[in-house]
Amino acid sequence: MGQFAIDVAIKYNIGSARENRSVLSAMDIGRDEFFASFGNAINDLILRHREDLEKKRKIMRGKTDPKARWVDGTPEYSFYICGLRKLFPNAKFIHIVRDVSSVVRSMLNFDRLGAGKLVANEQEAYTYWLRTVNSCSLAERAYGPNVVFRLRYSDLVNTPEHALQACFNFVGETFVSQCLNMLQTRINSSEVPADFKIGDSNTDPALVEQATQLSRQIEEGTAPADESPSAANEIESAFNERVQYIATVDNQYQKALEVIRTLQTTKP
Repeated sequence: MGQFAIDVAIKYNIGSARENRSVLSAMDIGRDEFFASFGNAINDLILRHREDLEKKRKIMRGKTDPKARWVDGTPEYSFYICGLRKLFPNAKFIHIVRDVSSVVRSMLNFDRLGAGKLVANEQEAYTYWLRTVNSCSLAERAYGPNVVFRLRYSDLVNTPEHALQACFNFVGETFVSQCLNMLQTRINSSEVPADFKIGDSNTDPALVEQATQLSRQIEEGTAPADESPSAANEIESAFNERVQYIATVDNQYQKALEVIRTLQTTKP
């Protein structure tokens, strides 16, 4: 749904581009309302089909125990938090952060699951970790602790009950001990061999140092206590730049093809 948020923004820009001569502008449909209408429709659709999912996964739940909250743990959402907030203004985000060396080792062994390589080498793994963590850290600063909760992976492993209680408090749900049962089964685990080591000489040392410093800073530090207007402006600007890029990339590509065709047919 991250890319969908980009598409919604593009369509809104098109539909409101000519001010009162455009339908959206003429009807005073603002951007926030436009986004939220799609988010509400998605939310209603998912909740209506909740029972279908539970039947397929053989989840037994009584009629008096309806669930009105759903969770999506797609890692790529790290790059789309701003857009997702526009679709779902009341959404809560949990930033699970793990030390970079463990993540790199895991990513390099992801193909053991039979799903193909996640990254080609250590350079890509460190780069991906930096991008995701920097994006989530920006969201922490932009929206504050009421919207983004930082959960250390080490806390989830070492003190699971305390970690889950903190998560449940954050989202406003009641914690029960049965919630710990889900931690007994690991999914999407890369099963890193104990003797697997990292330290490829082809990896940029400056990149490794940058990632290591950020990893240490997050592990030892605390999440921002308040939201930051400057960070909010930064994440909003980054979202708008992405929207503009996606909206124009096809047109720019076609122009480039035309230039290539012209050069190919031009006599020397």
